[in-house]
Amino acid sequence: MMAEVMARGSSTLLGSASPAVVVPTTKTTPFLGTALPSLSTGSRKSRPQCSLAVTAPKASLGDALNKAKATVGTGLSALALSAALSLGPAVPISDASEFSVLNEGPPSESYVVDDANVLNRVTRSDLKRLLRDLEERKGYHINVITLRKITTKADSFEFADTILEKWYPTLEEGNNKGVVLLVTTQKEGAVTGGPAFTKAVGDKILEAVTAENLPVLATDEKYNEAIYSTAKRLVAAIDGQEDTGGPTFKENKRESNFKSKEETESKRGQFSLVVGGLLVIAFVVPMAQYYAYVSRK
Repeated sequence: MMAEVMARGSSTLLGSASPAVVVPTTKTTPFLGTALPSLSTGSRKSRPQCSLAVTAPKASLGDALNKAKATVGTGLSALALSAALSLGPAVPISDASEFSVLNEGPPSESYVVDDANVLNRVTRSDLKRLLRDLEERKGYHINVITLRKITTKADSFEFADTILEKWYPTLEEGNNKGVVLLVTTQKEGAVTGGPAFTKAVGDKILEAVTAENLPVLATDEKYNEAIYSTAKRLVAAIDGQEDTGGPTFKENKRESNFKSKEETESKRGQFSLVVGGLLVIAFVVPMAQYYAYVSRK
């Protein structure tokens, strides 16, 4: 009997101690940003660890990821990474075009880099035939480049020099090379080259094509004619032929719809006479009709 009472617990005995209450333990989920257990050792660390390694394209992207990991838990790191990538600053299209032209280097066979996509197939073929013939006969190589816009340099001349120096870094490589650049949005162009090329063409023709062929025809959006006429003029100068000249800006004078001072003065007298006659008729005719009506009575 005594054993049975003891087996049931000391709570059945008078004057015995109160039974101990056992509270079941539950596993709680920590809030975001609190300490999380390490997967390797099981110890708790002061900050959540993220095993995802990302190479950010810019320093600003890396700072954004560090702030995201310090603020949110490991479970939201992937979401923070996705947001940082989608909201990060993008490279402008115009800058990308300029850098791609510089990094891709000179064209191997076509002599043309039409980044602005304004040259048709016929012009490309004619340029290739013309410039290849020049290189085979005289040894001068001319590259033709079109761009939509320039944002990294002050003007087309500076960017043309940058292309020449980037593509042909030594004097031996760039001595007989030339660059014809056309910028469609800014309606301007430039021609540059190595010492042997500029001497063969001459300063007069170099200045003429950059002031006449490229800007004049580009203003009318005749990009194919602007490029091909420039190339023909340069080749003719290297061959020692007589320069035929280039196009000139046309002055578009619009006729004015306003009258001159003399025409206005002459018309003013006629207008006053007509208005005066109408006023007289407006007053005299009704009065005459009224007088005739009264006289009959």
